[in-house]
Amino acid sequence: MKVKATLKQIAKELNVSVSTVSKALNDSPEISELTKIKIKEYAKLKNYKPNVIGLNLKNRKTKTIGVIIPNILNSFFAKVFSGIEKVADEKGYNVIMCISNESLEKEAHTLEMLSNGTIDGFILSISEEAQEINEYGHFKDVINEGTPIVMFDRIANDVECDKVIVDDFDSAMNSTQHLIDLGCKNIALVSSVDNLSVGKLRVEGYLQALKDNNIAINERIIIRTNSEEEMKRRVESIFENNIIDGIFALDENDSVAALKMGLKRHFRIPEDLAIIGFADGILASRRLTPSLTTVSQHGVEIGEVAAKLLIDRLESEEENKPYETVVIKTVLKERETTKKG
Repeated sequence: MKVKATLKQIAKELNVSVSTVSKALNDSPEISELTKIKIKEYAKLKNYKPNVIGLNLKNRKTKTIGVIIPNILNSFFAKVFSGIEKVADEKGYNVIMCISNESLEKEAHTLEMLSNGTIDGFILSISEEAQEINEYGHFKDVINEGTPIVMFDRIANDVECDKVIVDDFDSAMNSTQHLIDLGCKNIALVSSVDNLSVGKLRVEGYLQALKDNNIAINERIIIRTNSEEEMKRRVESIFENNIIDGIFALDENDSVAALKMGLKRHFRIPEDLAIIGFADGILASRRLTPSLTTVSQHGVEIGEVAAKLLIDRLESEEENKPYETVVIKTVLKERETTKKG
């Protein structure tokens, strides 16, 4: 018995996009007659059969949104999801949440599984593995097949879709500037997210603030890693044989580790050591003593905006609707690690 070919396999063999194959098989006027004949003949040769159930589902609309988040334990992603769910519920949409666990394979499998008529569109933040190796073909395939995607927080610049981001560069620059304005001259940077787009932007903002204030970059007090474990191993080293009066941490776990190490080394906080963290979970803001000054990312608002963007696109009758990138402004929530007195 012959194995049936898929649209993706035909597209790969003929070196064209999945969208081109789909349009050719459906006699779209956008595709030349020569290309149509070539694709149809090849499809027939390879025993291609359209997925009728999938087509019916796609045409019918499921009123369901697929959400893929990298990590369920991260409070930021939980907040984003609650924002998505709120808007979806108001607009009469259901939500299916899946977790990639930072795996490219799981992310791609979830996209393929749900885009076969189960959902109308996706809202997602890219997995760590996909960003590490710069692999975004699975997103492009889904979009080319007609399923819209809205990316949030971790995005891919070369994938054309709607996006919701925070002003990572500006907020990092402003946070570092705040430490400088408090009198800090030796500001350490702690990052376990250096392989992520957001981590890189935050580092650039930190470096820009130092440059703007003519403060020399001291590599000995900069930790840039790709893992929480390595960050925790190295964080103590920045306190050894270095003068530090400020720390800018780029993730909630980084913030907690920096604060704990500062207290362990008997720094008076914030008198001797001021700390700002890119985090706004319950742990950072309420359960630490002293309470941590944080960059608030407005997770709920990001989720609401992402859901509105996707639903607007799904319900729009406008062809070739332009893609949007919405930038959400962060807020510095000052607490005890920087507020004196």
